[in-house]
Amino acid sequence: MIDARLALALEGGLDLPLNGQIYVVSPPTEAALEVLPKERTVLIDGFKPAHDIWLHRGFAVEIETLNSAVGVILCLPRSKIQARSMIADAMALTSGWVVIDGQKTDGVDSILKEMRRRVPLSAPISKAHGKLFWCDAPEPAAFEDWRVGPALTSGGFWTAPGVFSADGIDPASELLASALPDKLGRNVADFGAGWGFLSAHVLVRPEVSNVHLVEANYMALECARRNVTDPRAVFHWADATEWKTSERMDTVVMNPPFHVSRSADPGIGQAFVQAAAKILSPQGHLWLVANRHLPYEQTLRAAFMNVNEVGSDARFKVFQATRPKRLGRP
Repeated sequence: MIDARLALALEGGLDLPLNGQIYVVSPPTEAALEVLPKERTVLIDGFKPAHDIWLHRGFAVEIETLNSAVGVILCLPRSKIQARSMIADAMALTSGWVVIDGQKTDGVDSILKEMRRRVPLSAPISKAHGKLFWCDAPEPAAFEDWRVGPALTSGGFWTAPGVFSADGIDPASELLASALPDKLGRNVADFGAGWGFLSAHVLVRPEVSNVHLVEANYMALECARRNVTDPRAVFHWADATEWKTSERMDTVVMNPPFHVSRSADPGIGQAFVQAAAKILSPQGHLWLVANRHLPYEQTLRAAFMNVNEVGSDARFKVFQATRPKRLGRP
């Protein structure tokens, strides 16, 4: 974990500046960052649940970096392309040091080797199945070729590194889109909307008055704003399990996430189902697609009167659930 490795680094050669802001980019929410001066530490996190956790713990938190800092601590994501781009951004944000931290399972060894070819690095600190190392920020151009931003896919949609299905249309979402009926009602919500593929398909229906795109990943939502330009689209940077609305939805569509690390966690999708039941009208419909191995059936039947598997294939299952039960309502 970064807190153990960072404490060792501060004891063994990483000098903490006496003044100025220190950015910590995308740290795991279970990390203890008390070794840093809280009054000068700004966390950068565009994932809404993590953003809110750090705010609740009393840290200054931003979605994106706005100013220069005396140091940047970067926690590596799983996506190597995204990791490289974040490193390039970090180098441009400071004239001080840049700390790189990551788990072995997230590719920290590979990043360490690549960076050694470009800049002098500290000896890595290895602990808790991860590594931490640092360097003085070089000229920004030294890593400019690593910078990657939002871009158009071959299918004509904007995506970005680190966004779900960044390389193109997700086959599960495509299957769900093909299963949706012509009539979805006037008010529709897309839980975990990503870069907007499902919402774009919902909006081809003229009777739809609005589609609420609810997405926790800020960059994914920014891509969705480019992809879904229909004025009936309403964008919400929010955790779908916590999102509230003043009007009942006629339909909720979802291809819920099921990873918080490398292991599958069906609890996320189950929480999405329960949240959908709370915002749907008494005659509302839920349309859900999921990998075949994920156990959503019991949660669906606990929250809805009618549950049917429809339009499925060998890899994915599509469910239509109707009439949310009273126990699922606020």
